[in-house]
Amino acid sequence: MYAEVLLALPYEASYTYIVPEKLEKEAVKGVRCAVPFGRRRMTGFIVSVSAEKPEGNYELREIERIIDKEPVFNNELLDIARWMSWMYFSPAGLSLSAMIPSGRRESESSPFSMESSFSPIENLSPGQEYALSVLRSSDDGVFYLFGVTGSGKSEVYLRRAEDMIAKGRQVLYMVPEITLSEQISDEIYARFSGRVAILHSALTPSQRLKAWHQIAAGETDIVIGARSSVFAPFRNLGLIILDEEHETSYKSGNTPRYHARQVAQYRAHRNGVQFVMGSATPSLEAWQMMKEGKIRRIDMPERIGEGHYPRIEVVNILREKRNITKELEAAIRKALSEKRGVILFLNRRGYTYGYACSECGHIITCPNCSVSLTYHKSTGRLVCHTCGFSEPLVTVCPECSSRDLSPHGFGTENIEEEAKALFPHARIARLDTDIAESGKGRTQEILQGFRDGHIDILLGTQMIAKGLNFPLVSLIGVLNADSSLAIPDFRAAERTFDLLHQVAGRAGRYRDDGYVIIQTTQPFAPAVSAAAENDLESFYRRELEERKLSGFPPFSRLVNMTFRGRSEEKVRSAAEELGRLAEKLEERPYYSDVEVFSPSPCLIERKAQYYRYHILLRASDAVLLLKFAHELSASFRVPSSVYLEIDVDPVSLM
Repeated sequence: MYAEVLLALPYEASYTYIVPEKLEKEAVKGVRCAVPFGRRRMTGFIVSVSAEKPEGNYELREIERIIDKEPVFNNELLDIARWMSWMYFSPAGLSLSAMIPSGRRESESSPFSMESSFSPIENLSPGQEYALSVLRSSDDGVFYLFGVTGSGKSEVYLRRAEDMIAKGRQVLYMVPEITLSEQISDEIYARFSGRVAILHSALTPSQRLKAWHQIAAGETDIVIGARSSVFAPFRNLGLIILDEEHETSYKSGNTPRYHARQVAQYRAHRNGVQFVMGSATPSLEAWQMMKEGKIRRIDMPERIGEGHYPRIEVVNILREKRNITKELEAAIRKALSEKRGVILFLNRRGYTYGYACSECGHIITCPNCSVSLTYHKSTGRLVCHTCGFSEPLVTVCPECSSRDLSPHGFGTENIEEEAKALFPHARIARLDTDIAESGKGRTQEILQGFRDGHIDILLGTQMIAKGLNFPLVSLIGVLNADSSLAIPDFRAAERTFDLLHQVAGRAGRYRDDGYVIIQTTQPFAPAVSAAAENDLESFYRRELEERKLSGFPPFSRLVNMTFRGRSEEKVRSAAEELGRLAEKLEERPYYSDVEVFSPSPCLIERKAQYYRYHILLRASDAVLLLKFAHELSASFRVPSSVYLEIDVDPVSLM
């Protein structure tokens, strides 16, 4: 017997191995096996078994052992892996390796926790009733719940899931990141009679694999998970739900660089099942597809219960000398006097995010990356938030030897210090990555303390900005709305608007006295003013007009080809050579729609000691663009010690 085996290699190829007689019963399609490959031992994926020896006069080696007692991937997952090799330039073996739970823990960290109640709601609002009736009108198609925060989208998803389960079908419910308390886990198991698999980053590989086998055996009705749950081996899939569709954490940052939304849409179409997305702030790609009628939009404009969208005030801080303005200070004092919760949001951790010489202007930067170091007062160190490098606080300028070094900007540590000085009797807690990593369970401890009223002011980064429900919160202060606007990326305005709108959504979810203060030096920036006026339609209309004029998504598709290596000369030379090949290929009439941007250093030119150059490809037709990129990469040989990363539909060009 001979087995065709895929390996997790950076190129597309399959290999034939002899199946020893003692393994013939175990060696079936869909199991993993241990095989020799050169001088290495590798894990392979058996994709076919045959009694016929393949053509060719070469020596075949034997499979050493079979890893699984039963298949861990089916025909559908193999089909998805092969589709991903075309869509994301990821060989099928690498894609299968990323799909299947292994000995290493998958990285799915998201900047915030996603918590919802899974207890059934007895009486639906009119908006919920309408949305559910539309979804029940068909068992396939693509739908979008466009609902404000607090409109009850989760209950609509769960009712629709119950419909499908009653028909004997399985359901995938995806969220950006899931951090479950014991109470919420109990709610889920009670609602779905225990036939639930919750796939999250805290599971051990063995727990993940156990859930994987239960799903494949049809013992699970609903799978709730983050990005990689899109690959769960369903036996009878009937519905895919993707909540908070706009979140960038659905896009993988490592090979295979897939987008879970795209994989889910492909899987739903392949199986002829319903695909339901939802958000209060859809991505511009989804918004445009709704405009074009490719996705059916279901509006849910009203909050359920007593909740109302908060009143928002924009404060210009251009000439301010303090970080917490007098307007925000007064609002905090009022909220504290009324025993209401306060959230202060700043998307920068550390004490200051720049340290520079006042004499010569030299900025202290990371020796491994082309970014400035952030000062962390709690540890007395300068830290790189890109690669993790840190060093003691510098007291002498390395360029001119001056001792006149001064900090620039402010981070969450700085705000914490200022808040404690202004409100000495308030119970203040900071929650950012530094705090979250300081001890297991620390994040949940702080969030629960704030929810229970044991903390008066919660200060933090994106970790507290989205997806969290705090009934006692009446005031939210955004300390600096400019930080995300300043990023040199065509999505900067969209991200800023999304963040401000989502942050504002934390206030007034259960009350009518929600109040948000946005501090900014750009009060008239469209993203800021639209968020303040809760005017999504005008923001999307304006942003789409600008994207159309500039030719960026959703009116085009992009492929970002990034070279990295320790030698700047080698990296630049490789990028320039690929650029010449791309320009030559672009001259063909067939590829007239493809646009090649000249090779250039990445916005962060050096990262973790690797120099980085990239070439951007753009076209209005996705199939044509992918064909161009495949032909281009096939004609180019990457030099040794240089790496090429190909990112289709990048969410960031940094």
